[in-house]
Amino acid sequence: MGLFDAFFGDKNNVWPGPKLEDMAQFDMLMTNSFSTPQLVFKHSTRCSISRFVLNAFIANYGYSPQDFGAWYLDLLVYRSISNRIAQRLDVVHESPQLIIIRDGKTIESASHENVNNLLLSKYL
Repeated sequence: MGLFDAFFGDKNNVWPGPKLEDMAQFDMLMTNSFSTPQLVFKHSTRCSISRFVLNAFIANYGYSPQDFGAWYLDLLVYRSISNRIAQRLDVVHESPQLIIIRDGKTIESASHENVNNLLLSKYL
């Protein structure tokens, strides 16, 4: 992926899971975290850095739904959900941000360029 595509958005990149749009989904995600680690990617659609990090994450993501539940949260549209997640998981709100959840708890959280520095296989 070229720098231009990473910065402005590669149309071939598709998020590997569902969009997080309500608290019922978050409750399901938390329940599922007891059998499969769950990822929540919090993204600001107005931020070029967030877009860059998101595109790089998607381009390098090689896991199946059996490995991770991968959730995308548009935090501008669903800011109240983002706030509830931060409160419930005891994480500071940042964007972009990746939160890894296992057994109903945050086991890792990273923001900005650190999102793509996480070695996800460590959390399987």
